Amino acid sequence: MLPSNNQFSSQPRPSALVDSTTSMQVDKNEASFVARDEMQNGEFSQAKSIIESSKKLQDDLRMLGMKIKQHEDSIKLLKTQKNKLDDSILDMQVMLGKYHSSSAPKTENKDQLHLQSEEETTEQILRHEKSAAGILCQLKTRHGTQASHLTLTKDVLGPVAALGKVDDENLSRLFSEYLGVQTMLAIVCKTYEGIKALETYNQDGCIDKTSGLHGLGASVGRSLDGRYLVICLESLRPYAGDFVADDPQRRLDLLMPRLPNGECPPGFLGFAVNMIHVDSSNLFYDTASGDGLRETLFYNLFSRLQVYRTRAEMVLALPCISEGAVSLDGGMIRSPGVFSLGSREEVDVRFLKPSATSDVPQNYIETEKQMKEMRWEKEKLVEDMKRELALLNSVKFNFESKKQDFVKFLAQSSSYATQHQFQAARDRSTPR
Repeated sequence: MLPSNNQFSSQPRPSALVDSTTSMQVDKNEASFVARDEMQNGEFSQAKSIIESSKKLQDDLRMLGMKIKQHEDSIKLLKTQKNKLDDSILDMQVMLGKYHSSSAPKTENKDQLHLQSEEETTEQILRHEKSAAGILCQLKTRHGTQASHLTLTKDVLGPVAALGKVDDENLSRLFSEYLGVQTMLAIVCKTYEGIKALETYNQDGCIDKTSGLHGLGASVGRSLDGRYLVICLESLRPYAGDFVADDPQRRLDLLMPRLPNGECPPGFLGFAVNMIHVDSSNLFYDTASGDGLRETLFYNLFSRLQVYRTRAEMVLALPCISEGAVSLDGGMIRSPGVFSLGSREEVDVRFLKPSATSDVPQNYIETEKQMKEMRWEKEKLVEDMKRELALLNSVKFNFESKKQDFVKFLAQSSSYATQHQFQAARDRSTPR
């Protein structure tokens, strides 16, 4: 009985062993499937990432290419506009040249008077041998119009005294005294770049005496001593109001002073800023915003300085004097509450006397204005072209950089694909 029981009890063991072996094989197969699925999922994610990165790089290159085309088209358009302006300016120069040649005999005496006036002011400035204005005038005297083409002086309009004209000798002396000799000799530049060219500094912050105006002074035998004023037009706050209608001199339409009773003060002759005669060449476009000398330079020098016939009438008008006043008999109020007393100071540098150029036809003045406007527009076009060229170069640099990234990406993707194919082939050849 016992053997039979023993035999009976041992029968289930082979069945359990078979089940265990089968289970182990199933677990191995499942693990193999899971590993294979994970590998396939990883490969799919990697492939998806490669495709997305490739698309992004291609989109970036396409966008940069469009920007390059846009900047190149803009430069072509600006060049076309500049060439048209060059042709128009040339036509106007020919037109003005014909006027000068036809009117030269008639205006010989007038031009002579103007020349004498300019020479007189130049001599006054040259007496200040060691001044910046004196050095520039000496340069102009020696080299004429060529001096304005030098890098140092191409942005310089000249000294204050040479940029305005006053037809009354007494007024000229009065305005010169009000401004003072240092301001009358101040150098006027269009931009701050012009100011930087006048004076340079070494690493220690000291003035480099071999360059700028100091170097120029040494070259003409005039050493520059002490400080000197330089006025930058583009940094001045221009007059923001209206101009007198149909006035070829573009005088400022300033509100007349009014006494408390509403009447204009007796003896009021006008505003100093409007009594300065400005050459037609400087009435417009001396700054990038198109402003002329009256609304920039002379408005900042004189502001709303009032002019009266007598000192007594000026004193009676005190309630309506907001920014100073002068009188023909020598009275001077610097600002409200600040009076300049004592004997008149004789300033040896005065404004030019206007020549008889007021007989110039209106169409000549208008043509000269248009020509200067076109030159101003041309300067702006040149600046726009420089800016577009800088942007174009920047975009081209980014394009080349992005293209290199794309080439590297393609090389890496190709390497990955090769490795993947090799791995897949090896997996297929491995027996399961």
